[in-house]
Amino acid sequence: MTRAWSMLTTMLPAGGGLRDEDWTRRHRLLTILLAAGIPLLTVVGAFRDEGLDAAWFITVALVLPCVIAATAMTSKRLPSILVAVGFTALCGGFVAVCHGLTEAHFTYFVVVAALALYRDWAPFLAFLIGTVLHHSVLGALASDRTYDHHEAAQHPLMWALLHGLAVLGAAAFQVIAWRLTETEEKRAQENLDESQAQMTLAFDETPVPMVMWSPDGRLLRANDAYYAWMRLSRPLPMDFRLEDLPLVAEPGEENIFGEMLAEGDAVTVTRAYRRTGDGSRIWVEIHSNGLRDKAGRLRLIFVHCIDVTAQMEHRDELRRQLRVDDLTGLLSRKGFEDDLAALLTGQPGPAGVIYLDVDRFKAINDGAGHAAGDDVLRAVADWLRAVVPAGSLIGRLGGDEFVVGLGGPVETAAATARSVIDSFGTPLPVAGNTSRIAVSVGVAVADRPDLAEHALLAADTAMYAAKKGGGNRLAVFNDQMRVDVQQRITAEAQLRRALEGDLDETLPVWFQPIASSVSGHIIGAEALVRMRAADGGILGPGHFIPAAEETGMVVPLGEHVMSTALRWLMRWRLELGYVSVNVSPRQLSEPGFVPMVARLLAEHGLDDPSRLVLEITETAVLAMSDDLQERLDAVKELGVRIALDDFGTGYSSLTWLQSVPADVVKLDRSFVSGLAGDVRKSSIIVAVLGLATSLNMSVVAEGVEEPDDWRALAAAGCPAIQGYLISRPVPPAGFERLLWETPPVAPAPTSELLPL
Repeated sequence: MTRAWSMLTTMLPAGGGLRDEDWTRRHRLLTILLAAGIPLLTVVGAFRDEGLDAAWFITVALVLPCVIAATAMTSKRLPSILVAVGFTALCGGFVAVCHGLTEAHFTYFVVVAALALYRDWAPFLAFLIGTVLHHSVLGALASDRTYDHHEAAQHPLMWALLHGLAVLGAAAFQVIAWRLTETEEKRAQENLDESQAQMTLAFDETPVPMVMWSPDGRLLRANDAYYAWMRLSRPLPMDFRLEDLPLVAEPGEENIFGEMLAEGDAVTVTRAYRRTGDGSRIWVEIHSNGLRDKAGRLRLIFVHCIDVTAQMEHRDELRRQLRVDDLTGLLSRKGFEDDLAALLTGQPGPAGVIYLDVDRFKAINDGAGHAAGDDVLRAVADWLRAVVPAGSLIGRLGGDEFVVGLGGPVETAAATARSVIDSFGTPLPVAGNTSRIAVSVGVAVADRPDLAEHALLAADTAMYAAKKGGGNRLAVFNDQMRVDVQQRITAEAQLRRALEGDLDETLPVWFQPIASSVSGHIIGAEALVRMRAADGGILGPGHFIPAAEETGMVVPLGEHVMSTALRWLMRWRLELGYVSVNVSPRQLSEPGFVPMVARLLAEHGLDDPSRLVLEITETAVLAMSDDLQERLDAVKELGVRIALDDFGTGYSSLTWLQSVPADVVKLDRSFVSGLAGDVRKSSIIVAVLGLATSLNMSVVAEGVEEPDDWRALAAAGCPAIQGYLISRPVPPAGFERLLWETPPVAPAPTSELLPL
């Protein structure tokens, strides 16, 4: 029995489940319908033949108290039962007024469905019981008022049963619908509960601060992360508002909530705030979304906050590093360019730019160490701060290059630059010793913000002019320098295009013979690159080699020259002893230089690497470092020979012959030209030849243009000569003809020409 009852209860609806506001709305509707039944019954009764008879009076007397009581009571169950009783009386009265009309009984079916709205067994069962009693009792006592046919009058109980079963059948389907609705609602509630649990977990347990605000700025809900991040204590007052947060927006960023309200939907902004507790500054990335109802009204604003203070501080630090040089505390290149443009924007008139470079700084850095070099740079920065006018812009562009910007014409900048040069006369302690610092200075002027970068380049150009003039001096940018800069830019563009084209066509390699001073036979050749201009003309190296050095394009250019020289050497391997190739300091500084040389030797199949001679200049020797020394030693290990080019110029001395692993010394033309009539030059030549012989080196005299000079060199024992007297540089085809032609006759040596 218990089991059957348990099964029955599981099959039947549980009832209830309505929220108070939903039950109230349904009860009000049913009460109004019950009350409306009285005037409806009155109208029906008035049109009957009997008029408003006793049945009408009894029905109204029963229904009206039920309406009044159901309206006045505040509980739920009893008012709903009274409504059910009232509907039972109203349906019975309607049937009685209609003299048992069968169609009048349909009202019972309507009321069964209506009372199911309560979702409560009490009013539902009260109506079913009242219906059965009406059909059975009144059907027996007043059959003519209950049923409108003779059969029902003869057998009232049977017809009461039939009508009751019909009503119960309608009620059964209402119960089934009721039960199915409860099942669906239960499933929906379970899904809702799961969604709410997920939302609660995602909202409350996430480490990201989240909060919900009402449109009027009241706090509706916040997670633990928000309380902790905002440093709020629980519980908060019920009327806690946005303005009660312990944060103050930075000036100009106060109306973020207004933006959220105006936008309504997704808003993402990053704002700065100050904590009211300790005054610390925080940066917050705010993401908000508005929740709207079906009518489109904004119900709440959901916000989650990401503290990006660390990222913003890192960004500010990066910006500071971009603007400030860490070593000296001066402006960086970018910071100086930005501030110079701002200076030109904010003041009338021009601004001068002073560009400084420390003379021979590399010698200090390499000789005393990088720490000493850093001390020098910091000292230069301090000197500049002390010498230049207050309010001037001072920056370090990198390495040993500094720049100053100040308002005024070029004369003002030049006067300041002279003061700077004079101030560097004081000796500076460096690595336990004192050293005098000298600077080369260039000055230029700009009169528009968009010309700030051009002024910096112009001052840089003027500084290089000062350095080429010997250093420790001032140069002011002029029109001739402007022409030089334009030519340099043009040469750079031409060289870049040439390197992108057919190298044998755009950058042809010519050869100048190196001949025996005794026989005049060609024993070697120097490979010299040329550039073919757009009009087909040939440009000498002076037009593009400086640009190649400055831009680094000399590296691929040098590889092209070496590869081409080796290719022609292999073609002339029976007629030509060796080929000589110039190597710039920039090429030697490349870590891949030695592997490149080894690769080209292997590619061209040169069995005797000594037939390749690499010429290095005194500039490379003066910049000699441990890395460069190792690189030259590695070249020697390949079997390639090294020649010291332009010996006798710059800072050369005979001691370089002992420190550089050279195989050949090439005497500069300044010592060769006019040698036959200059006793001092003759003495130098004899000394170099003697030292070279003792060091097992060969000597080539460059710039030989006169027969007397050739004769003098031959008499002194110089083994090889090179110059226009033998031949100018010529294309490969022309050089090939020189190899096959009879060499010029060597003049007979005359010992009286040289003091041997």
